[in-house]
Amino acid sequence: MRRLALLLVVLLAACDFTSVVAIPASQWQPNSAGQREKARVFEQVSRTIGAAAEQECRRRSQSANCDFVFLVDLSSKAPANAFQTLDKDGKPLIIFTQQMIGSTQNADEMAFVMGHEAAHHILGHIARQAENAKESARIFGELARKQGEDDAGIERAQALGAEVGAQNYTREFELEADRLGTKITHAAGYDPLVGMVFFQRIPDPGDRFLATHPPNAKRVEVVLQTARQLGLR
Repeated sequence: MRRLALLLVVLLAACDFTSVVAIPASQWQPNSAGQREKARVFEQVSRTIGAAAEQECRRRSQSANCDFVFLVDLSSKAPANAFQTLDKDGKPLIIFTQQMIGSTQNADEMAFVMGHEAAHHILGHIARQAENAKESARIFGELARKQGEDDAGIERAQALGAEVGAQNYTREFELEADRLGTKITHAAGYDPLVGMVFFQRIPDPGDRFLATHPPNAKRVEVVLQTARQLGLR
């Protein structure tokens, strides 16, 4: 099969444009034996999580694009990260960097992160974030106009408003994705309680203003609550 690379221009939460060259999970063929095993697990988990996520997506909406594609960032130097975005046709893409894949210690952790990212799409977080940014930019711009700011000042206010609006609800979005991601992980046959151990190894953002992620303790609490609802604890 021809090895295809997808050049994706992704708008991240920080409002920076980042070019990512990524390939489908099934086409990632690293050199070392350890990486090849990770690639095998990643491809297998992406299939099972993809099927569970698609089922949940179609259950919630008959019109949504539920054809999930799991990709691997070809840059071996890209820091550990996983995120969800859309291609030009609205197809949901879930992209993992190689360091992110390497940082997971088992299939359950890998599945948990995948389920979380798939949940962002199912819950419509990209569209909701864009709408929040647009409305906040309008409000900030109107306030600047009433205070007598010139065009440049109004534009600065709108830019600030867009950033505040985009990030204002991101912590709640993350918790929403943790809830649904826990359910998707379980539905796919993986253990979200094992998967959430991943939280213990990532930096804790705490409760800082405009932090894009909630405190790790809050995320663990949400996963435990959801797991109890599923009869897991």
